[in-house]
Amino acid sequence: MALNIIWMFFFFITFGVALIKLLNGDTEVFQDIVNALFDSSQTAATIALGLIGIMAFALGIMKIGERAGVIDFLSRLVNPFFQHLFPGIPKNHPAMGSILMNFSANALGLDNAATPLGLKAMKELQTLNDKPDTATNAQIMFITLNASSLTILPISILALRQQAGAAYPSDVFLPILIATFFSTLTALLLVSLYQKINLLNRTVLLYLGSLTAIVIGTLLYFTSLAPEEINVISKVFGNVMLFGIFVSFIFMAFIKGINAYDAFIEGAKEGFEVAVKIIPYLVAILVAVSVFRSSGTMDYMVNGVRYVVEILGFDSRFVEALPVALMKPLSGSGARGLMVELMNARGPDDFAARASAIIQGSTETTFYVLAVYFGSVAIKNTRHALPCALIAELAGVVVAIFVTYLFFA
Repeated sequence: MALNIIWMFFFFITFGVALIKLLNGDTEVFQDIVNALFDSSQTAATIALGLIGIMAFALGIMKIGERAGVIDFLSRLVNPFFQHLFPGIPKNHPAMGSILMNFSANALGLDNAATPLGLKAMKELQTLNDKPDTATNAQIMFITLNASSLTILPISILALRQQAGAAYPSDVFLPILIATFFSTLTALLLVSLYQKINLLNRTVLLYLGSLTAIVIGTLLYFTSLAPEEINVISKVFGNVMLFGIFVSFIFMAFIKGINAYDAFIEGAKEGFEVAVKIIPYLVAILVAVSVFRSSGTMDYMVNGVRYVVEILGFDSRFVEALPVALMKPLSGSGARGLMVELMNARGPDDFAARASAIIQGSTETTFYVLAVYFGSVAIKNTRHALPCALIAELAGVVVAIFVTYLFFA
């Protein structure tokens, strides 16, 4: 229901703004919108088809992990904690391992790997759903935490800053980690409050405390390194860990005498089916986002915020980064493009450019995540998933702006 309202809002507000611009003499505005509509439809199909390869590979590897018992082992490892966050999932269900793998890939900044692993988790969670068109509590908790996207190693952002010529590309690392941590914590608290999950349980506090210690430890370790060392270690660590996991799955299959090749082919077939199934959902959300942006509505929103901020007498330097914050829930690639444009226009070490990088790393692409993940299992009623995810995203943006002033003002 929430996605339906937002989706219609994009089209209605776009038409209204475009009509005003036409009356003011902009005769090209509707042509731009129609071009954006067709281009984004093609882009959505291209993205989905582009996912086929990585989806097939990732789900093939996951099938090997299932047959070899690795996923079951991971499920047992996180079960005490996840059992409290996901009370609707039976003990040692394979969905637990898939959820953990997805969270781990997101934490390492490995977006391409995180998506197929997340879709695998959604498919397994759907087997527990007695109302196939309505999201379960477990699916909403998973989606919201996924959308908040705790990222410990923001590899792509550091690489883009380095390419743009930043003096210290990794100087945004600590602010990003702080912002994304608060975003994820907000998501966890919101969904737990709505679903009446008690987070004061000793087991939950132990796991959350351990996670917090890991985040703080990572902060302290990376603050002791030179900027160029952070970039190298971030890239190497994330990719070595990911490839090491894949190899460990195959090795365990070898130890147990399981035909890893046949298991891989079986899982890869599932990946192909999922990638094709999400095309309609991608088309729907990307078309709405594209026409909204091409109409100039976002520019009006940003200028309005700047006017209000300046009237109130506050520092408005952060407003230049707001297009990234507004675009991030709608389109990850769009937000990335805006961030790069800002870095090219003002320099990567400009205050607004740094703010845009921190905002980019603070959360995930909410509408994309909800459309693709729920679409992969044909869920229409998303219940409280969207408002919880958007509030968590807002928390991430607010903290991102705050820490930008704290570190770079």
